[in-house]
Amino acid sequence: MAIQWFPGHMNKARKALEERVADIDVVIEMLDARLPASSANPMIARMTRGRPALKILNKQDLADPAVTALWLDWYRARPGTQAIALDAGEKAPSQKLIAACRELAPNRGGLDKPLRVLICGIPNVGKSTLINSLTGRRIARTGNEPGITKGEQRILLADDFELFDTPGMLWPKIEVPEGGYNLAASGAVGRNALDEEEVVLELLQYLARHYADLLRARYRLDTVEGLQDFELLEAIGRKRGAMLGGGRVNVQKAAEIVLTDFRAAAIGRVSLERPDEWRVWEKRAKEEAARRLAERQAREAERTGKVKPPRE
Repeated sequence: MAIQWFPGHMNKARKALEERVADIDVVIEMLDARLPASSANPMIARMTRGRPALKILNKQDLADPAVTALWLDWYRARPGTQAIALDAGEKAPSQKLIAACRELAPNRGGLDKPLRVLICGIPNVGKSTLINSLTGRRIARTGNEPGITKGEQRILLADDFELFDTPGMLWPKIEVPEGGYNLAASGAVGRNALDEEEVVLELLQYLARHYADLLRARYRLDTVEGLQDFELLEAIGRKRGAMLGGGRVNVQKAAEIVLTDFRAAAIGRVSLERPDEWRVWEKRAKEEAARRLAERQAREAERTGKVKPPRE
């Protein structure tokens, strides 16, 4: 199942972002520390190419700290890019954020040329919560459902530091299937766009490979090794009393339990991807896209009787 979710207000957000970028000195992209690459919007990357970038790996308190360190190194190795990790308990996030932005744009500052910063990210990544923390008051709506922020906001963090907040935005076509499942597991995708059972089966498959001990401890399982993803979901359902008549497991209820536990870090601090894994997933997705394109072109050529010349 391909997971896609791009409601109308996100298209409006894309157009507003395109108009705003011309006046921006630094672009902040908030990422989910549990799935940094999956939560990085390629559409934002294209629109802001050439601008200094600050990547904020948010919700680091939910992610595997060793994996978060790998991702920080991954982003910091890019030219014109800085990366920091934050969480809800951060004491002074504004100091970290402002310092990193000033480092990226050292020639901007002062009342005559204020530093103009755009902050963007996918839905439900914690952007509104961070902004309320930065300002010390509730100026952005927050919630556990994607699509809370609908319009742009301008926030003055210092006399010469303007922050422009934009609505959370996904992109029309998620090319990497693993990325789509990770986004769905994190809560970035509307519930009407996903099959929770399928998402949880993918999630359990990954957690069983990398965090089997945490699964055993959370659900008091005798073993995780050797179980297929569906068998693991059923075992969790039995342990949690998610049962139907006749001794059958209520797999929908069991899936909801696992999703809720993952999003609240009740399973433990886990990350759903590593830089080396993402390279493999992305390469495979590009090869699959190229294969589908070649097949479409071949069908079209057969239909029209025309053969496209080979590329040089």
